Amino acid sequence: MSLQEWQNNGWLVPHQTSPQEIADLLAVVDRDLADAQTPRLSADWRLNIAYNAALQAATAALAAAGCRASREAHHFRVLQSLRFTIRLEENAIRELEQFRKKRNIGGYERAGAVSDQEAAEMLLLAQKLRRAVVNWLKSAYPQLVPSGD
Repeated sequence: MSLQEWQNNGWLVPHQTSPQEIADLLAVVDRDLADAQTPRLSADWRLNIAYNAALQAATAALAAAGCRASREAHHFRVLQSLRFTIRLEENAIRELEQFRKKRNIGGYERAGAVSDQEAAEMLLLAQKLRRAVVNWLKSAYPQLVPSGD
């Protein structure tokens, strides 16, 4: 599959981004990466915040590629699109999917479902993803890279 095939299926819609949109999305990523390190928060919430950082980094990559996800299975599509945008390895995508499911349990079904170690692992993955997205932007879409990155 490809992003174009996903558009043909209605899973993505064309989107014109701007340097400001990418900067704003990366600012959300940076805020969430900082907030996910707040020790007084529960592990459930720290994982949730780090997951959102990863989701917004993936959203920035998808926007740079000229797309945005439709509402149906939005998070799933945004994360899966990383295989087409930054060419993220399958193991990392599987890990993001596991954390997406874990986040849903901890956020909607049961408190205490996330360990401190899982929250720390999600944070590390989100930090790596941000770096990978910025590096990809620098090579594929340098005009979209915010100053300071």
